[in-house]
Amino acid sequence: MGGAVSAGEDNDELIDNLKEAQYIRTELVEQAFRAIDRADYYLEEFKDNAYKDLAWKHGNIHLSAPCIYSEVMEALDLQPGLSFLNLGSGTGYLSSMVGLILGPFGVNHGVELHSDVIEYAKQKLDFFIKTSDSFDKFEFCEPSFVTGNCLEISPDCTQYDRVYCGAGVQKEHEDYMKNLLKVGGILVMPLEEKLTKITRTGPSAWETKKILAVSFAPLIQPNHTDSGKSRLVHLPPVAVRSLQDLARIAIRGTIKKIIHQETMNKNGNGLKNPPRFKRRRVRRRRMETIVFLDKEVFASRISNPSDDNNNSEDLEDERQEEEETKPSELKPDPPVNFLREKVLSLPLPDPLKYYLLYYREK
Repeated sequence: MGGAVSAGEDNDELIDNLKEAQYIRTELVEQAFRAIDRADYYLEEFKDNAYKDLAWKHGNIHLSAPCIYSEVMEALDLQPGLSFLNLGSGTGYLSSMVGLILGPFGVNHGVELHSDVIEYAKQKLDFFIKTSDSFDKFEFCEPSFVTGNCLEISPDCTQYDRVYCGAGVQKEHEDYMKNLLKVGGILVMPLEEKLTKITRTGPSAWETKKILAVSFAPLIQPNHTDSGKSRLVHLPPVAVRSLQDLARIAIRGTIKKIIHQETMNKNGNGLKNPPRFKRRRVRRRRMETIVFLDKEVFASRISNPSDDNNNSEDLEDERQEEEETKPSELKPDPPVNFLREKVLSLPLPDPLKYYLLYYREK
């Protein structure tokens, strides 16, 4: 029925709109959203809707609205090296964005009820790793997905620094969710029609903050077997990196530092390159209710009262920008994968070069 922000023409414009509407507020979250094209997680016949701020559902496959994911990412306060558990991991879109921030020494696990969605998520993850140049801009914490009901996680599982649940949590399951957290950890979940952030400040101490009014489909209750026993979900073990893998991470990190230093020297002590083109300013309309689709996801947010006062000023700025950019409003050249170029130019055997590039196909 209408999103929190205007529809974008591509992934970058969608992120521009989310930033302008203050759903994306930090650089780390912005980088992760720009690195992964939302359309890649859609079925081909539905990609026209990928840059709208709306949820999408087809069979068991489901994506929340971009404004919901951005609020979740901001609330999780992600940092490199943390452990993350995604309950209802779905297509893997959110888990992959989280993995870009967690880095090579993080932990990234997902639990998904439907086995067909797990296969879909693995295909999308493989596509991202093999084809996206964004992969080489980060050291990625690859997500691992397991099939099962997230309400049946084995009680001997490890606790996590960050947990997100992508389905409505009933009040009786609140303590169950909290117990998945380490002390100092953050849990984000839809609880009693509110997207809620819960921080574990001590063994039995919690801080709770309501973020956004939402309506998610509820968690599916476990379906016990005939014997009455539940099917426990065993999460992946926390793997230790091999020496070979650590060497690859270190070498790639060193090459990236060299590229960064060369860029700084070329541009004059790190001055930023001027933008190749200007993005169109998007006019905002005051809105209080956002995102409603097939009773799956709905959210509300109070608008900024100053928005209406800025409309005339925005219109004038937009006219000026259109006049300035008309002659040169062209699509920018594709970005250069400097890491790939540098690795391929090294005096190394081809198998080692390919190993450093994760055997990625182009």
